Amino acid sequence: MTGQKIKCGRGRMQDEKAAGATGRRIAHELRQDILEGKLRPGERIGQEELAERFSASRIPVREGLKLLEAEGLVTIVPNAGAWVSKLDAFEFDQTYKLREQVESLAIRESIDNLSDSQIQRLRELADEIAAATNVETFLRVDREFHLLTYAGAEFGLLHDLVQRFWNSTQHYRRAFAQGLDLDRQWATDAEHRLIVDSIVRKDHDAAAGLVRGHIRRTRLSLAARPEIFN
Repeated sequence: MTGQKIKCGRGRMQDEKAAGATGRRIAHELRQDILEGKLRPGERIGQEELAERFSASRIPVREGLKLLEAEGLVTIVPNAGAWVSKLDAFEFDQTYKLREQVESLAIRESIDNLSDSQIQRLRELADEIAAATNVETFLRVDREFHLLTYAGAEFGLLHDLVQRFWNSTQHYRRAFAQGLDLDRQWATDAEHRLIVDSIVRKDHDAAAGLVRGHIRRTRLSLAARPEIFN
């Protein structure tokens, strides 16, 4: 009897482990769909459709959605369903003001710990951003660039905040990239190169100021386009 209980217990543990792995896989693929714009802010996420898509039960689907909710990508309403998270104009403004403070701190904490190979990669990424010919390439490379500038920060919570803010504002950065003209593209490219230069010189104040101004310029540009929040 005891042996049977042990087997049952192991079986439940294996089921829970499998459900957790499937939930993480669902979260990974949904995260990519949202960040790539395949799922739009405010769009409903059908849990039955997800279960069918991933050949899974509702349990790992719910686990995957909870992971994305914790990242700020999904909003779950009890007894109603799940939607791709959407920011209104006020939430956007507040999130970007938080980004100005958090990311300027992140680069301060990061600079001294970045390796020569990471700095070389930043130079390459700055060139790739300048050469990007479509919005999705720009977004992908720009994201890699900025997150790499913060990679040397040693406080995990700081990284979690940065990731959450970047995820929840992806749609709005896409709108910013789509609205770039040549003059503003030049300014964006120049700021990226100045950020790399400040990292090379280990000028913490300059790097923090550049990051703060870089984010602020995007915030003000998008605030002038209220239609994107509808």
